[in-house]
Amino acid sequence: MINLYSSQEIKKIALAGKILAKVLKILKKEAKIGTSLRDLDKLAYQLIHKYKAKPAFLGYRPDGALKPFGGSICASINDVVVHGLPSDYKLQNGDVLKIDLGVEYQGYFSDAAITIGIGKISKEAKRLVEATESALKKSIKAARAGKTLADISLAIEKTARERGFEIIAGLTGHGIGKELHEEPTIYNYYRQSDVKIKLEPGMVLAIEPMFALKTGQIKQLTDESWATADGSLSSHFEHR
Repeated sequence: MINLYSSQEIKKIALAGKILAKVLKILKKEAKIGTSLRDLDKLAYQLIHKYKAKPAFLGYRPDGALKPFGGSICASINDVVVHGLPSDYKLQNGDVLKIDLGVEYQGYFSDAAITIGIGKISKEAKRLVEATESALKKSIKAARAGKTLADISLAIEKTARERGFEIIAGLTGHGIGKELHEEPTIYNYYRQSDVKIKLEPGMVLAIEPMFALKTGQIKQLTDESWATADGSLSSHFEHR
């Protein structure tokens, strides 16, 4: 079932989103050569608690996971697309870092992700990141009452095809609100069946395009993160 939220509830979700935006802005500034992923995670934890909120990912165990997640952020490097566990790895020149962050505030959730080029990244990597961010912007424009869930997915797929990149298979966006993950599932490619799902006022959606340079196929690593099957670069943006 897709939840429809009242204007008052959406204001509460937006408060969680404002906190998340402030934290993500600081993390982006601090993500530079020599900074460890664990330090970014500690900073996120401190900032979220400063705003009297909770890190939504810490201790969260999604369906199929063997254990609860051990970080406040997902920090995914280069070929790793999502769910990267913060480690002592120090950022290097040319790295492509994806930071995914969730915040719970007064019982409501927000979720967003950005991709950051560390130092000087390759032209290919820059094109990939720009294309993924463009897909997010176009899909948000498509998310209007009266349109369908398929319109969102089509905007993402068209951007990937036009720019020459692959869509990550099997990883999706989702609804959000009183839970971190709610219905509907938002695919990053067009599905005819999603034409039947009309977008209505009160829906709250976390849209998250994920692209790769060479393959959309993924594999799960030992820390339960997901990486491209061939080790090629990936990019991820998300906004709720």
